[in-house]
Amino acid sequence: MAQTVNVNFRMDSSLKQQMDSICSELGMSLTTAFTIFAKKVCREKRIPFEVSLDPFYSEENMERLRKSIAQMEKTGGKFHEVDNA
Repeated sequence: MAQTVNVNFRMDSSLKQQMDSICSELGMSLTTAFTIFAKKVCREKRIPFEVSLDPFYSEENMERLRKSIAQMEKTGGKFHEVDNA
């Protein structure tokens, strides 16, 4: 059997409590869950789920927000919606 080591990292206490609870319901410890994750990462050489940015912060949306802000500043804070119907 391979030698075991301790791995320490920080997370929000509420997140840890939720994770502990879910792991317990699944019949495993937090250590077991992270070991499963680590083995899957090593086997597949990738994060085993999609990791993406919040679409709210996409360049397209940010440009739309910048234009809306500029319009509000130009009109003194009055917003005029465009009817696309």
